[in-house]
Amino acid sequence: MNVEEYREYCIAKPGVTEGLPFGPNVLVFKVMNKMFALCDIDKYAYVNLKCDPERAIQLREEFTGITPGYHMNKQQWNSVSTDGSVPDELFKELIDYSYSLIVARLKKADKEVLKNLK
Repeated sequence: MNVEEYREYCIAKPGVTEGLPFGPNVLVFKVMNKMFALCDIDKYAYVNLKCDPERAIQLREEFTGITPGYHMNKQQWNSVSTDGSVPDELFKELIDYSYSLIVARLKKADKEVLKNLK
């Protein structure tokens, strides 16, 4: 998945916005102002995605292209390599999973707004 495919996949989700809050090179995707994915758009070597701790460990053991989140909470974030070592279908599944983890923890009012966007 190249950077444009990644961007299009993320931005198509309900309630998602994109921005550069950490500087001109770090593209961040948020749902209802909560971050679920980010990457360096110049290098695009990996994408950081939220993950529950147990699954994060399991994925790291199974795929060499999945490591603890670079510059993130190592228990709850994974860095997913963009070098092809992680199949595109799994890559998309992990983006979806990260998004769903954030949505599940939104306030009731934000969930209602998001529901109306679908």
